[in-house]
Amino acid sequence: MAKLAQILDHFKPSAINEIFTLANQLKAKGQDILDLSIGEPDFLTPDHIKQAGISAIREDLTKYTNVEGNLELRQAISAKFKRDNELDYSPQQIVVESGAKPLLMHAMQAMLSNGDEVIIPTPCWTSYPGMVTLCHATCTFVACPEDKGFKLQPQELEAAITAKTRLILINSPSNPTGAAYSHSEMKALTDVLLRYPDIWILADDIYEHITYDGFKFCTPAQVEPLLHDRTLTLNGVSKAYSMTGWRIGYAAGPQKLIDGIIKILSQSTGNPCSISQAAAIAALEGPHDFLRERVEIFRRRRNFMSARLNEIAGLSCHIPEGAFYLYPSCAGLIGKTTPDGVEIQQSKDFVKYLLTSQGVAVVPGSAFEYDPNFRLSYAISMETLEQAAERIETSCKALI
Repeated sequence: MAKLAQILDHFKPSAINEIFTLANQLKAKGQDILDLSIGEPDFLTPDHIKQAGISAIREDLTKYTNVEGNLELRQAISAKFKRDNELDYSPQQIVVESGAKPLLMHAMQAMLSNGDEVIIPTPCWTSYPGMVTLCHATCTFVACPEDKGFKLQPQELEAAITAKTRLILINSPSNPTGAAYSHSEMKALTDVLLRYPDIWILADDIYEHITYDGFKFCTPAQVEPLLHDRTLTLNGVSKAYSMTGWRIGYAAGPQKLIDGIIKILSQSTGNPCSISQAAAIAALEGPHDFLRERVEIFRRRRNFMSARLNEIAGLSCHIPEGAFYLYPSCAGLIGKTTPDGVEIQQSKDFVKYLLTSQGVAVVPGSAFEYDPNFRLSYAISMETLEQAAERIETSCKALI
């Protein structure tokens, strides 16, 4: 029989997909599931953006575009970087792809060679390690504990750097913790990176527009212009504009890196959807008033859910600066036993128990390389969050 690639022998599928699959199986059996596992805004795509997509179809904008995205969209992205981030990128220094996730993967392929090391602060988004593995590189995980706000410290960064380090991933605000770096915190990291000219910086800014309590977002190349020529600043329209299904991600960086990414795209994906590109232009160039209202709704949900979790014995919850996730600790439940006699040894045990006993779907901390915690999304109605909080409390109280 023909064999599969050897890399798949030790390659793990997304833990989020595993939870999603199990939750759907339970739904199919008739169980009522409250799904807090998926990072997707419950708001709809704004009407002016939808209308731009409809108009593009009616105007027959349904042909191939440039591999790197059409010029009009890249011009809109260039203006966005200047307006929002004080970054100067020409349209030729920008690449668009069918979502930020594949763009991350193809960017890493352009940056990394066999045996290179990638610094990943943890907790980290579940797909980062898999992407590094697929590039035949090695992850260097640096734990960022809650008492440090789940943020990488400059001394820990410097200690992790070796002669093989080629890339650091900085995700702010973060998935899964919502932690975001202030200007001074980011400057402390960029000061370290200035001393290591062979290291690429990949800034994953996908949650840029979702921050709270007056927090001011910043990105590495903005904070330290001397890193401009080795930083890839990546973003997309999925989270802020509720366009997850439209699949548009974009990135800007030095010309040689962008050219390398485009070379990979030309042999792998082709162009992003022409209709989605038209909608993305409307998102970037259109009104942004709705963002303020939506962020305020997210803030109220964050405050409610973090307060409720902190009331539950065995759980503790850090209040994050951004995104729409909480990353509570379940350390106080480790060693307890479920009514069925199963010992809670790690977050994965608690998450499975919570799903099967109470129908609440969250993601175990092991998926994000940091335990004993779990991630929940509050990008869901307050009514659902209230029900979920009650069920989580019930499940915790039932442990012996």
